[in-house]
Amino acid sequence: MHYLPNDDPEVAKIIQQEEARIENTLDLIAAENHAPRSVFEAQGSIFSTKAAEGYPGRRFHAGCVHVDELESLAISRAERLFHADHANLQPHSGVSANLAIYFSVLDVGDRILSMKLSHGGHLSHGDPSSITSKCFHFRHYGLDARTERIDYDEVREAAETFRPRMIIAGASSYPRLIDYEKMSDIAKSVSAYLLVDMAHIAGLVAAGVIPSPVPHADFVTFTTYKTLKGGRGGVILCKKEYERKISKTIFPGAQGTPSLNLLAAKAVCFKLAMEPGFKEEQIKTLENAAAFAAGFERKGYRIVSGGTDNHLVLVDLRSKGLTGDAAEKTLESVGIVVNRNVIPGDPEKPDVTSGIRIGSPGVTTRGMGEVEVAQIVELMDTTMADRKDSHILEQVSQGVADLCRKFPVYKKT
Repeated sequence: MHYLPNDDPEVAKIIQQEEARIENTLDLIAAENHAPRSVFEAQGSIFSTKAAEGYPGRRFHAGCVHVDELESLAISRAERLFHADHANLQPHSGVSANLAIYFSVLDVGDRILSMKLSHGGHLSHGDPSSITSKCFHFRHYGLDARTERIDYDEVREAAETFRPRMIIAGASSYPRLIDYEKMSDIAKSVSAYLLVDMAHIAGLVAAGVIPSPVPHADFVTFTTYKTLKGGRGGVILCKKEYERKISKTIFPGAQGTPSLNLLAAKAVCFKLAMEPGFKEEQIKTLENAAAFAAGFERKGYRIVSGGTDNHLVLVDLRSKGLTGDAAEKTLESVGIVVNRNVIPGDPEKPDVTSGIRIGSPGVTTRGMGEVEVAQIVELMDTTMADRKDSHILEQVSQGVADLCRKFPVYKKT
């Protein structure tokens, strides 16, 4: 930092403290990752202040020659990376992207079928606490009680009964692959649009290490700051026939000037995702997630759905007499950051929960592998088992600190 410490030392200090926290903790939150410094440079660039309502070649402000060049480059990269007909990069967030899809092809009050939040869905998929539920009529499908996986026969039956105009596939805490071809067949059988929200798994899809929903869905949304390792912001992919409707819904319908600095960061992360090392890292992300699942299972924890096919693991803590809230707080006290998470059929309230969600992207980005994952599992299990023993917790904290020093997020230059 060159200017901020002089202009606002209080904010500068908080930023420095956050940098130190990130370096000295193990981030296992599935919705987070560590972006490269080039992404931060793009986010903090001169594009932060440019007004540019509209789209390339069709702006409502002058001085957009380089803005048009930037957005066109970013769009072409997104379309090439995901083999998509069209990409709109202007949504400020994943929720903004989902809202734009809804309002582009649906009328207020139309029916939408999506996954229950408590079974792995997302707030913007019609949870009662979300504005989406106030605009559209949602019904939710859940997971099979025995397998804790999507029951596609149940989804089909719900679709035939409910007759939705849109079906949503995708989740925020579902550790298994989704059969997009089956979801597409179900949607077509009731003349519904299919929207896939792949916010969590976009990096895995971009690398080609898990199946892509793009060939099967009318619309795909995602964010760029999770497995994709970019900055904040949302993206919409769609079939060419919906390009105009999407564009109009974003601007002038729901947004003014896009955050061009975030759009620049999106362009950077798309380029980096095309490089060979990115695929290797995404493969390692899957391997590390599987190692977390196997490690906790060996320690006597129940793994929701019996394992994972992606970057996240849901751990049921009930056999250990723990709540997710208690585990989250205790683990953070020793430098391990996870989030409490509801599990299917959870008897606890959403702010307490019976489980924790563990993500492998953050530690994978730091260069850790299955050996380090085994160490982290050991540290976490010890913390949760001996959460009232201050001496043991201090030893765990030291173990966490040792790992963080050995695998820095950002090497000093």
